[in-house]
Amino acid sequence: MIAAAILLFLFGMGLLIKGADYFVEGGGGLAARYGVSSATIGFTVIAFGTSLPEFVVSVNAVISGNSGVALGNALGSNIANIALVLALCALISPAMFMTGPSGKGRVQNETILMIAATVFFALLALTGELTQISGVLMLAGFGVILYIIWKKLGTEPVEKIEVHGRMDWALTAGGLVAVIIGSQLVLDSAITIAEAFGIPEFVIGMTIVAFGTSLPELATSLMAILRGDLGISAGNLMGSNIFNLLLVLGTGAIIRPIPIPSYTDVLVVLVFSLAVIPIVKGKPKVIRAWAAILVVAYFTYVISLYIGF
Repeated sequence: MIAAAILLFLFGMGLLIKGADYFVEGGGGLAARYGVSSATIGFTVIAFGTSLPEFVVSVNAVISGNSGVALGNALGSNIANIALVLALCALISPAMFMTGPSGKGRVQNETILMIAATVFFALLALTGELTQISGVLMLAGFGVILYIIWKKLGTEPVEKIEVHGRMDWALTAGGLVAVIIGSQLVLDSAITIAEAFGIPEFVIGMTIVAFGTSLPELATSLMAILRGDLGISAGNLMGSNIFNLLLVLGTGAIIRPIPIPSYTDVLVVLVFSLAVIPIVKGKPKVIRAWAAILVVAYFTYVISLYIGF
């Protein structure tokens, strides 16, 4: 039973990752085909696509009454994006944060917005539950941040979007179906594993599910660095964290209130978010040293979750 659940989890993750990839490819092609600007595509289809696994898994979990998985997935993904994905990228290439005044300024601006979104979420979570009103406020906050990014970066060049003709419809629809099916497999198998080992749903969501849904960001960021595209990784990760907190959990809270089992974990997300500052503002030696600390802190925190339950 456990072996089958693990296999289904891995298969579901595969569907999630490839489905999101195809959705972005097809959706971007369709938007470009119908005359949508590349900047608009970058801020909507592509940005949403990288957070699509977190979105579908968390919303599906809320609908199924497994709010612990939903909350843990969103919070855990944000921690993984910072302390694992971003930190590993910084260890490999500190130059990703040293891409000239405009590139560095963009990363710093998006970092400020990401921290603002995290602080806003932390304030709403003080009540101990994300209510429907909280959800509306989070979506409103997301809209404001999206507008700010759009105004600041809407004139910047974005890499050319490839159009695949009629295949774009198949890629978009097929990708979305794969993500939906994959999310259900991931959710069901994660709950089975949690019940078998007596692990709280929230812990499973914060660790295994969060790591799995962060794989697209990890793969995208590492590939960008290997290709020498140093400016893309950091901004994408900051944007993904904003999506996870405000759009994903905001949508979930509107569907059904989401209890906050422990405010300590909210504070941990806030601390990790603030820990980005020395990386985006530091020099190469500082960046590498701080990135190493973040990676160690990430694994220490994950281990503490399993010891603590």
